[in-house]
Amino acid sequence: MQSIQLVAPRTLEPRAMPMPADPGPGEILVRVREVGICGSDMHWYLEGSIGWSEGAYPQVLGHEPAGEVAAVGEGVTGFAAGDRVSLEPSIACGHCEFCLSGRHNNCDSSVFMGSPQMPGFFREYALAPARNAVHVPPGMSFTQAALIEPLAVLMHVLELAPIRLGETVAVMGAGPIGLISTAVARSAGASKVFTADRIPHRLALAREMGATCVVNTQSESIVDAILDSTRGRGVDLVIDAAGALETVNAGIRATRSGGRLVLIGIPSVKDFSIDIHSAMAKELSLQTIKRSNHTSHQALALMNSGAGYEHWERIVTHRFPLEQTPAAFETLAAYADGIGKAIIRIP
Repeated sequence: MQSIQLVAPRTLEPRAMPMPADPGPGEILVRVREVGICGSDMHWYLEGSIGWSEGAYPQVLGHEPAGEVAAVGEGVTGFAAGDRVSLEPSIACGHCEFCLSGRHNNCDSSVFMGSPQMPGFFREYALAPARNAVHVPPGMSFTQAALIEPLAVLMHVLELAPIRLGETVAVMGAGPIGLISTAVARSAGASKVFTADRIPHRLALAREMGATCVVNTQSESIVDAILDSTRGRGVDLVIDAAGALETVNAGIRATRSGGRLVLIGIPSVKDFSIDIHSAMAKELSLQTIKRSNHTSHQALALMNSGAGYEHWERIVTHRFPLEQTPAAFETLAAYADGIGKAIIRIP
């Protein structure tokens, strides 16, 4: 089968790879149809690492898949060939301390598809445990289904840092996760949502997703904008989707005393020194996020609720066939052509 493999930083190549084996007990074989490109894919592509984890070449990226069941293994119930599914990319053991307590994302022996541990989904077929799949309803496109995984990350954010009706929220970074964060914050009842970025076309998308105020950090201060609008108080919650030292520290300055700051964005540097003294002076709650927490069912329910969430696919501005995956990554790396989120299609 065909795949796209990362063979060195900034170097993606089409390569043939063996078809997966027939599904074993509890497994399904999925024909991949569409895959979103995530910010963490870009870290592997641009830097060859994420934090202390180094890339292992060749590496198949992609962990936001949607596709069709091609075959099911022994003991699988509820899925049949032809079913449309979205897949959770983190394979947890299901029986360790963390899995049993409902923290699957912290499983001691989890394997993440799309990392050096296991190939991801920029390929035609993939095996996965049936428990990692959720049914995609008939009216939902594969593009919409490919947004379930990143939306599931925000569902996990809300588990740990719920947004209360009327609160004020700031989102640092208007990449795909920042745009989804903006939409989730607004729909959760935030009275004001400030979204900051340095790319004008992404700020325009943020307005479409519900931001009440957008700030171009190339020419404006997000801290000043927030403090001016809140009469010096600051926002209740900052969601950092950029992972940059300047955005995290700006978030600390822009958060009210006793407020919360959630870190979703992955820093590009290994050593990351934040302004901890200012955070302590305000008694801020600093919450880190690790992927989703098998919250795909909640994400699907939200998208299928009939409240307009199905239109979130407007953040997807570009679609590329599998063989043009290298061009998709180059476009994203350059923030070119008005790109928001890119989807890889596998015919």
